[in-house]
Formats: sequence, C-alpha cells, structure tokens
Amino acid sequence: MKNTMIGVDLAKRVFQLHGATMAGEVKFRKKLSRDQFRAFMAAQPAALVVFEACGSASYWAREMEALGHEVRLIAPQYVRPFVKRQKNDAADAEAIVIAARQPEMRFVAPKTADQQAKAVLFRGRERLVHQRTELVNALRAVLYEYGHVFPVGFCHMKRIAAVVEAPGSDLPALVIAECRDLLAQIAEKTERIDAKTKTLKALAAETDTALRLQTMPGVGPLTTLAVDAFAPDMAQFKSGRDFAAWLGLVPRQHSSGGKERLGRMTKAGQTDIRRLLIIGAMSRMNWLGQRSIVEGSWLSRMLTRKPKMLVAIALANKMARQIWAMLTKNEDYKDPALATA
Repeated sequence: MKNTMIGVDLAKRVFQLHGATMAGEVKFRKKLSRDQFRAFMAAQPAALVVFEACGSASYWAREMEALGHEVRLIAPQYVRPFVKRQKNDAADAEAIVIAARQPEMRFVAPKTADQQAKAVLFRGRERLVHQRTELVNALRAVLYEYGHVFPVGFCHMKRIAAVVEAPGSDLPALVIAECRDLLAQIAEKTERIDAKTKTLKALAAETDTALRLQTMPGVGPLTTLAVDAFAPDMAQFKSGRDFAAWLGLVPRQHSSGGKERLGRMTKAGQTDIRRLLIIGAMSRMNWLGQRSIVEGSWLSRMLTRKPKMLVAIALANKMARQIWAMLTKNEDYKDPALATA
C-alpha cells in the first residue's frame, strides 16, 4: 500500500520535489539535478509520483514505472488553482500534490514510446505543410505586387508557375529569379510531405483498429493515425459524449440558476483530431459526398435547416461518439441512417 505521494515540478535541469503522506503531512522538500533525481527516486520505496502533463512527462512516467512507482499526470490548468500566493518551483510541486489528492481529479494517461513516435511523425508532416503554405503565400504576395492575382490554395500552383515561366513575362529578371527559388522550395516541401504522407498511410494500415475506423465515411488514414497517436485508451471515457467533450467538440456553457446558456464550440481539447474530424465532416457536405446522404436522415434534415459549417461541427461530434463506440465494442462502422431505414 503506497502511503507517500511525491509531486515533481519537471524542468530541463533542476527538479523540485514535494513529498507528503496521503493525509497531507509534509515529509520532504528537495531540489535535485537530473541525475540526482533519478538516483533519489531509485532509492525511494514504491510511491505515487505525480507530474504535470508537459513535454517530458510521458518519458519520466515510463522511467518511474520501471523503478516500481505508480505515476499519474495532471493537466497544468487543474494544478494552477492550488498554487499558494507566489509562483515558484516549490509552490508548484506542492500544488501538484494538493491537486492529486482531490477525489474528483481527472488525470492524463501517459503516452507510450510508440504513440510519441507516431505523434512526432504526424507533427513533422504538419510542420512541413505550414512551411509550404507560408512559401506559397509569399509567392502570391510577390506576384500581387506586379498585378498578378491568384486565389488562396495550393491547387493554383500550376497557374502561378505558368505566369513565372511565361516567355515575354512582364516581371523583372530579379523577381523571376526569386519566384523560381520559391517554386523550387515549394516543390522540395511537397516531395517531403508526400513521403511522410506515404509513411503515415502505411502505419495506418498496420493495425486492425485503424482499418476499422476507416470504414466510417469521412475518416481516412491521417485521422486514424491521429486518434492512435494522441487519444488515450477509450476505456477512460464513460461515454462517447465524454470523448467528444475531450476533443472540444461541445458548446461552451455559461449556465446558472438551472438555466442553460450554450455558446460557441469550446475548442478546449485535442486540436489535431478535432480539426481532422471537422475536415472529414466537411467532405460529406460537398457535391460528391452529398450523394451518399440518405434522404430524410438526420444529416439530410440538418443540411436543409442549418449552415454547412455548423452541420459539419455537429457531424464531427457525432463521428467522435461513433469512434468511441467502435473502439470500445470492437465493431466496424454502422450507418445509423441505413440501420433505421
């Protein structure tokens, strides 16, 4: 029976520890270097170790579990209210322990090394996409200075390249050289994005879970990999509604006195999965996706009454709940409209 709780304020070099009994009696306060921390925890009897969920928290969680400790992670926003007066490392470590003692506290599941590796690859592709978008916008801005206007979007790159390479172009030689350099950088980024996309799709085809999720309309390889890399075990959520709320796909509440006041979407959740689910939902709204919508279904009725973006967010919420059900029940996608038809 673990009777000691150790709150650790993580950093790059100096770690602040706050040890206390489960009843709250302080046992020690220590400031240790990285090597000292590892040696100190190895010498400690099995305890409950609590970290804030930060960049290195999952790594240290795996290290502490290997030493025989039980580990829990807390979101920083749940620790902040328990910091007493001035903020410093010692106060943060104490606040972590106080927050972890709350019976209703919610904890974050540590990520495995495999999950973190997939997340790194996923975020690497996202970073390249952002860099390419920046280069495309820079190229459009240069051409706009000389009267050539192009819409937003990577799909117009062929038109842009044709203007730059056109014989007898009205662009100065220096501008043409700069535009060619930007085009070369964009092509290099595109090649790297395609290579990473191919790797991600191959990873998404390796597991039965990923293949099962792709049976749902609007869910592709990138969405399934994002769920695998960023989402915790679905057993941690009591229902699909909890998973949708974790993603930030629910309205913000300002309710009081028994009167419900619902606002805009909270966006207080996992950004990558939420964005991909909304993109997947929007794909159901285009001219090709609407062909698969059953007449008289919930989605069909919503499209006749509400704006497309609002319907897409509502559909993304429903998709999140269906993902939870598919993963907890180990079932393929079942279209509700066809089931009730």
